[in-house]
Amino acid sequence: MNILMINGSPRKEGRTGKLATIISKKYNVKTIDLSELVLPIYNGQEEQNEIATIQKLRSQLENADAMIIATPEYHGGMSGALKNAFDFLGSKHFKDKPVAILAVAGGGKGGINALNNMRIVLRALYANVLSKQVVIDPSDFMSEGTTLEENTSYSVDSIFQELKLYTQISKKLNEEWVASNY
Repeated sequence: MNILMINGSPRKEGRTGKLATIISKKYNVKTIDLSELVLPIYNGQEEQNEIATIQKLRSQLENADAMIIATPEYHGGMSGALKNAFDFLGSKHFKDKPVAILAVAGGGKGGINALNNMRIVLRALYANVLSKQVVIDPSDFMSEGTTLEENTSYSVDSIFQELKLYTQISKKLNEEWVASNY
């Protein structure tokens, strides 16, 4: 099962990146880190399709069975870096794939708007976003951001287990559909 983590934060030392590192290590999943992946601003021009980083991003998502996507909340929405990355992608990267979403809150605003913002965009990309979602607050990080507080760790575990279950079901249904239609 190929589950891919996306760190949707452009910050090199941000909490969202720390969360992505925790998840990647704990569940042994590969991460696309938008604080490291240099993407131009999407403009819809065909020549952007030839950019190596865009091709790599698309290839990684196309080959994923499921995704975990985390973002900070900036001014009531997901990060611009994450929205820009989504703009380079299409339904073939997300269609019928289970997606778990997490927001890293800061400044007392809660992260819910970023989650709702991601849901709208991912719905347009035909992703199957899990109904369960997690907001991580600054106080949920322990050991200088290398671990999560127990209840938060349980919530992340719970969403990861649900993502694995939906991924297994989705893969089985897709295999059965292909077998019955060919």
